[in-house]
Amino acid sequence: MTVTENVVFDTEKLIEGRTAKLTYTGALATPSTNEVYVHYGFGLLWENIQEIKLDKVDDTTYETEINLVPSYDSINFCFRDDNNNWDNNDAKNYTAEISKEEVTVTKTESVAIDVPRLKKSYLIAKKLKITFYKIITYIPRAFSGTLKKKARN
Repeated sequence: MTVTENVVFDTEKLIEGRTAKLTYTGALATPSTNEVYVHYGFGLLWENIQEIKLDKVDDTTYETEINLVPSYDSINFCFRDDNNNWDNNDAKNYTAEISKEEVTVTKTESVAIDVPRLKKSYLIAKKLKITFYKIITYIPRAFSGTLKKKARN
């Protein structure tokens, strides 16, 4: 993203919460300059002001990475060198828009498993079979006394 000819970010657009590399080749970037700093803040009121020293890539190019704080729609910045000379874009400052994080929503289809409904008559028949089995199994033992003997042991 090009802010001006001399101020470039390494990404097509700035997205909140991410980091962007800033390259500066402006008026302060001369072979005789030792250090260049970026002074920046977020939003219209320059909130969360910070200043970072740029890394010298060559005699006329400086770079740094800036963390784009969430909840702001823009970043405002200017540059200064170690002699306190300022580059503030002819008193307009540099400004770049910050976009919201893009959220992708994908639709997933839910697959319903068709569980056959058990008919009422089937359930009644099943209960009757279980009851009949219990009667046949336990009543003879109760009369013969084997049920009581097992319970005592």
